Amino acid sequence: METTKASTQYTYFSKIHKLIYYRLFRWAKRSHPNKTDKWIANKYWHTIGENNWEFAVKIDDNFIKLYKHPETPIVRHVKVKGNASPFDGNWVYWSSRITNHPEANKRVATLLKRQKGKCPECGHYFRDGDVMEVDHILPISKGGKDEYKNLQLLHRHCHDRKTASDGSLVGIHDKNHIIEEPYEVKVSRTVL
Repeated sequence: METTKASTQYTYFSKIHKLIYYRLFRWAKRSHPNKTDKWIANKYWHTIGENNWEFAVKIDDNFIKLYKHPETPIVRHVKVKGNASPFDGNWVYWSSRITNHPEANKRVATLLKRQKGKCPECGHYFRDGDVMEVDHILPISKGGKDEYKNLQLLHRHCHDRKTASDGSLVGIHDKNHIIEEPYEVKVSRTVL
């Protein structure tokens, strides 16, 4: 199956949609063996906006419709340039690819591009698999704002080191269950 061309992908999505339509109609006929095709169509398929034959259920004057595969936005895969490898040391190239990763949120991608793939705290490039955290340059507890100009992307260990040194943790008590002691042995108390 060739999936490099958008038109080919659209064709496959259309075939899947048609198959689902036939299967749904067969299900509806089995569910209502004594009803006509017209009755079944009126019950399950509706006109929503400009689209006819939408498989949908009406709940409180709103329709909940089945997602159509041909409506899936087709995202082209960006090929790796030449003989590039994550192990070749070209961190600029690989950090720029991370910004296009589907799991990278917009804020992280914007900060990665602005910082050219480098952590400002340690100066090393971000690599695929690195744990990255968004940091406020001037902490909110010290009057900083949640704006892009006050944000930077750091490695997790760099963020921990910076947060410990800038005094933004003063007065904050961690109630994370991972750092609390288990109460299995100590019957009289759960946490020190």
